[in-house]
Amino acid sequence: MTELSVPVRKPARPFFSSGPCAKPPGWSPDKLATDSLGRSHRSKIGKARLQYCINLMREVLQVPDTHHIGIVPGSDTGAVEMAMWTMLGARPVTALAWESFGAGWVTDAVKQLKIDPTVMEAPYGELPDLGAVDWSNDVIFTWNGTTSGVRVPNGDWISETREGLAIADATSAVFAQDIAWDKVDVLTFSWQKVLGGEGAHGVLILGPRAVERLESYTPAWPLPKVFRLTKGGKLIEGVFKGETINTPSMLAVEDAIFSLEWAKSVGGLEGMKARANANAAALGKIVEERDWLGHLCADPATRSNTSVCLTVEGADADFIKKFAGLLEAEDAAYDIAGYRDAPAGLRIWCGATVDTADIEALGPWLDWAWASLKA
Repeated sequence: MTELSVPVRKPARPFFSSGPCAKPPGWSPDKLATDSLGRSHRSKIGKARLQYCINLMREVLQVPDTHHIGIVPGSDTGAVEMAMWTMLGARPVTALAWESFGAGWVTDAVKQLKIDPTVMEAPYGELPDLGAVDWSNDVIFTWNGTTSGVRVPNGDWISETREGLAIADATSAVFAQDIAWDKVDVLTFSWQKVLGGEGAHGVLILGPRAVERLESYTPAWPLPKVFRLTKGGKLIEGVFKGETINTPSMLAVEDAIFSLEWAKSVGGLEGMKARANANAAALGKIVEERDWLGHLCADPATRSNTSVCLTVEGADADFIKKFAGLLEAEDAAYDIAGYRDAPAGLRIWCGATVDTADIEALGPWLDWAWASLKA
């Protein structure tokens, strides 16, 4: 390829945003069920569809029956903050931060809840010392750092004899990575990530120890209505049976159901993980073949297989903006600039809804954009 020659083949679906992410292959709006639209979410059909969505999430994610699954407002952020506002304060808190969203939970704990947590930080591309975590504390962390491309390697570092709660923001990890359900007391995510669903709604999964905390502890601060999970000292069971706290978008629910049924059709959790791993491997090959590209996360054991963050030799924020802009203008890749608070670089989504062939087709286009800007 000469310096400025334009590649012939484009990715068939150039959707590489890290949220909202690519729709599942074959998706189109006319394939969504619509009988629940225009109906109350508290009608028989509304509750049934919400419960069906919850059942599908339990099945695909292999969530044990001991855990409650609820659909809540505010996307993943709402789900995390619901957990923080309702459960923190009973014990000392440790907050882990190695990317922007983890840093955001630290800010909430310090400035909003004023609980003075122990903060364990690491720069973008690295993890804090997980072996140094004090599990007599409640611990809040991101399972997969969407803006840094760094994930925890597994759940082995979470103590089986922990006194505190393990609270995991796993929004770009679920459906692509194994979750140690016996080690996680609270887990949150949004449909907009690995499922390629719509935003606005979050999912809150509570283990037995989290329910015990909710029923035995009353925070010192007032709770907004949309955060309240108990009444009379008991868990509001309806929240986890399709009786949502506030009015959900049934269109978004039907969209999530489509994605979950698609996930089952490709082999469930194992199929979804395999697709993400294949995509990450294809992108890894592209990186290995180019000396001007690198991984922000140097350690393969902790490198994300969904939100893969790349370094670009000599690039600053302006270079990356132009780089991403060139590819978007050619309809070759959308939304691949790194997160605004992260080091300047690229971020390419490799979750299960992306096809490996589209990742493979991306390589020559990265070369073209690089050569164009260098020229």
